[in-house]
Amino acid sequence: MTVIVLTNCPAGLRGFLTRWLLEISAGVFIGNPSARIRDVLWDEVQQYAGQGRALLAHTTNNEQGFTFRTHDHNWHPVDYEGLTLIRRPNVASAPRNGSDGSKTGWSKASKRRRFGRA
Repeated sequence: MTVIVLTNCPAGLRGFLTRWLLEISAGVFIGNPSARIRDVLWDEVQQYAGQGRALLAHTTNNEQGFTFRTHDHNWHPVDYEGLTLIRRPNVASAPRNGSDGSKTGWSKASKRRRFGRA
């Protein structure tokens, strides 16, 4: 089983993948191509993804029963003692209460809509 998930990719790439895989939801493709075809499809996805992101997951003979590859994702697969885990970026929480100079809270228009015109 092979699953390819595309985010923000050109429509032509999605059309190309529908030749080999079934699109079960927008940007989500599944199928059971051979390993050679899967690798060729992944090469095409990487070449034509543009500014988009892509994820390939497929079955394999390991402890987890699957493996995956990513293209332009912030989350990256990492091998940890034979298991593939996802490393997410450590993003510090955004500054709150306008400490970065931006306005926070409700706008005047939203206050009027929510609490009345006064």
